[in-house]
Amino acid sequence: MLLHVPGILSPDEVQTFRQRLQDEGEWGDGRATVGSQGAQVKRNRQLRPDSPLSAELGALIQQKLRANPLFFSAALPLRILPPLFNCYAGGEHYGLHVDGAVMSQRGSEQPLRSDVSSTLFLCEPEDYEGGELVVKDTYGEHEVKLPAGDLVLYPSSSLHQVMPVTAGVRVCAFFWSQSMVRDDGRRAMLFELDQTIQRLRASLGETPDTVALAGHYHNLLRQWAEL
Repeated sequence: MLLHVPGILSPDEVQTFRQRLQDEGEWGDGRATVGSQGAQVKRNRQLRPDSPLSAELGALIQQKLRANPLFFSAALPLRILPPLFNCYAGGEHYGLHVDGAVMSQRGSEQPLRSDVSSTLFLCEPEDYEGGELVVKDTYGEHEVKLPAGDLVLYPSSSLHQVMPVTAGVRVCAFFWSQSMVRDDGRRAMLFELDQTIQRLRASLGETPDTVALAGHYHNLLRQWAEL
């Protein structure tokens, strides 16, 4: 499932992030954070993941994610890796790849299984040319270039790439989540069921039917969740 989640950050928050990343950011070669296979196709810059700025801005994003019901419904996150920040300009790109299946968490011995990948856009689409996130799945290729403050999430098992940025600068945050439900098909079914329940409650109020559907949702989640 590929999903657009709008308004993770407000315009003022985006502006603050951009200004601080510009004024305080310590940027290095993005290949430092991937394995040998990814390093062959990755050409970008990343904010030092161990910098105080990265930790502070990443914590703010995680706070916003915890308060966003649409993100929670789609990802069903058990754990979220601290967000990283990247920058593309002057033809930089990230070729076709699949994210690593198991990732380490800084400061923790507990590994994280990457089930859901997320990109949070920090630039407006008109600020740069190229730079589309292209995600491949069984239904074809999907190009994603969202307004600043909006997020896209998709299965970490998907082949994807970032096209070359031919003009301007593309700045994003990105991170991975381990879901309570590892199977993308099951997560998609739970998401659709949850959204249907929310729409019925909004139009009809709480009824015996919405209560019954909510019961089915939670029983499926109880059956499929890994905690």
